[in-house]
Amino acid sequence: MRNAYAKETVIPIERSRGEIEHILSRYGAEAFMYATTPQKAMIAFKVKGRHIRMVLPMPTEADKSIQRDGRGSIRSPGKRIEAMEKEARRRWRAMALVIKAKLEAVTSGIAVFDDEFLAYMVLPNDQTVGEWSRPQLAEIYDSGKMPKMLPPGMEQ
Repeated sequence: MRNAYAKETVIPIERSRGEIEHILSRYGAEAFMYATTPQKAMIAFKVKGRHIRMVLPMPTEADKSIQRDGRGSIRSPGKRIEAMEKEARRRWRAMALVIKAKLEAVTSGIAVFDDEFLAYMVLPNDQTVGEWSRPQLAEIYDSGKMPKMLPPGMEQ
């Protein structure tokens, strides 16, 4: 993780989360929420009728980069906690950067909102487009065949 974005940040998670909420508000989000567990964080928001959910995996003690330092030495339990906190801060900074970049690209006419956030759009079955399509894409690449456009029984 030598060149990881914001690897030395001291900005608290709460400040990054607040920055994300401010960015979303500035770019027209109608709603915003977040949730956290020890394994992941999630932000969700609504823009122009589109529901977006982005999940941010959190570092755990099982991660090799947490267990060992940059030289390969095993970290003490206290140092592991410090490393997890540092990595969590870094990931939240990266999330703020990604969201800001996507929204700025849309505002600048470089990209279209639906294209930038397609994988994170929430479908009626509560899956995101990414969650729904990843297994299908894997099957397409494994088989080399495109799926039929109509469900079984509807073909002519």
